[in-house]
Amino acid sequence: MRATLLSGATVIAAALALAGCGKKAPPTPPPPEVGYVVLQTEPVTLSNELPGRTNATLQSDVRPQVNGVIKARLFTEGAMVHAGQPLYQIDPALYRAARDQAAAALAQAKAAVVTADAKAARYKSLRDIEAVSRQDIDDAIAAAGEARAQVQQAQANLNTANTNLGYTRIVAPISGRIGRSAFTAGALVTASQADALATIQQLDPIYVDITQSSAQLVSLRRALAKGSVLPASAQVHLKLEDESDYPFTGTVEFSEVNVDTTAGTVTIRARFPNPQRMLLPGMFVRVMTPQATVPQGILAPQDGISRDPKGNATALVVGADNKAEMRSVTAGRAIGDKWLITAGLKAGDKLIVEGTGKARPGAPIKPVPAGSVTPAPAGPGGPAAKPAG
Repeated sequence: MRATLLSGATVIAAALALAGCGKKAPPTPPPPEVGYVVLQTEPVTLSNELPGRTNATLQSDVRPQVNGVIKARLFTEGAMVHAGQPLYQIDPALYRAARDQAAAALAQAKAAVVTADAKAARYKSLRDIEAVSRQDIDDAIAAAGEARAQVQQAQANLNTANTNLGYTRIVAPISGRIGRSAFTAGALVTASQADALATIQQLDPIYVDITQSSAQLVSLRRALAKGSVLPASAQVHLKLEDESDYPFTGTVEFSEVNVDTTAGTVTIRARFPNPQRMLLPGMFVRVMTPQATVPQGILAPQDGISRDPKGNATALVVGADNKAEMRSVTAGRAIGDKWLITAGLKAGDKLIVEGTGKARPGAPIKPVPAGSVTPAPAGPGGPAAKPAG
């Protein structure tokens, strides 16, 4: 009985051993599929986003040039006014009277000239017969000259009186949009007052004063001197306070020659069209200023650039024998959704941008152009899973 049991156990063990020998080893998984882009060189414009503040291209404070009481305001607050347009009327009564007085003094002086000239002519005719002394003749000629000088002085006084009378009607010195009036009818104003009656500003075009650090300016000029970058155009773009893009392009007018000692910045002035009066003086804006162009720049998609634990930029490229190759790169700055690469990658490299989580440095991969990677099958219960049965 015991021998029979041992014999049966031996048969079972042999059967199990034969079954184990017939089982195949698990197949080797295929290399992961990754998507790549081929890097190319292209001219890359380097831009800075700098803060700026808007300023009117022309601004004038409306001030009185004579003393008096304002009789009327002749404009609508906030409206467009034109140079020479009447804005205020000061009571002209006193200045009209002064003008009339000066005109009368001029007429009197002209009448005195007639008398003095006639007397001098008579005395000159009596010179030959010595009917009058030579001194009397000289006095008559001098009196005639003095009378003519009095006419010139009276004419100057009349001109001054007319000018002051004209100043009682205050006109716009420039064209532009006028603000609120600081004085109303009935207010007493003086020629030497500190407060302006109103302010006129020209808003189309409008200035944007941009501030850039002097350190950035020095770096840019050094790069230009080396020839590593080329000068860019002077066209600039604007972002409004709500982060929307301003629809018009501006032009750089000039750059300050002095550095602000308190802030260490240089002011750059740009001119922007403002036909819709969207920009108002004093607004804070952001200005995109293209400052240089890299003639042979390499732009790498941000999906293909990662950071190691130390913060250094790295990239995976398709290496020899279709193996993933790790590169240490230098990413200069972000331009849109790409990085400007200044070291570590070159034109023609196949940068892996899809499936980077499945690729391992030195391991085989199956590279395909980006956008053609086969999507992973959905797991049980996923959106692509079919119901059982």
